[in-house]
Amino acid sequence: MIMNEKIKASEVQLTGINGEDLGVVPTSEALAMAKKLKVDLICTSLMSSPPPCKLEGAGTAKQEAQQAKRKENKIPKLKEIRLTPQIEEHDYDTKRQQAERILTSGDAVVFTIKIQGKEGVQAKELLESLIKDLKPFGTKKTGIQLSGKLATVQLDPK
Repeated sequence: MIMNEKIKASEVQLTGINGEDLGVVPTSEALAMAKKLKVDLICTSLMSSPPPCKLEGAGTAKQEAQQAKRKENKIPKLKEIRLTPQIEEHDYDTKRQQAERILTSGDAVVFTIKIQGKEGVQAKELLESLIKDLKPFGTKKTGIQLSGKLATVQLDPK
């Protein structure tokens, strides 16, 4: 982000504090205007001539840049929720709500069901109903995987 005296162009396309277009102005005049209003002159792009610049409250541009950087750096975590094929309705609702909270916070969820004997069909049906119920909050990354004694599926946040 290029601000104030670091702008090297001879003239800039200036936008005011409230978004009004002030036209093409010499850089020195734009800097004087910024100092008079006690704001920063911020260059939004260097790809055009004259470069578009805007007058913005002191420090707000830096805060916005820091917030954007923090959002980019957030690495989603993978959280596991364990279930059994013979789950009660209330327990199912509790696990679904827990998954909703995790997905809305931006983290991924892995549902794991421990299966014994012929419970594979029940486990698959349970996972399919969870995927259907959580469709507004996340999308499945992997299909339902039945391997040995486990049935798993991963949902990523939208």
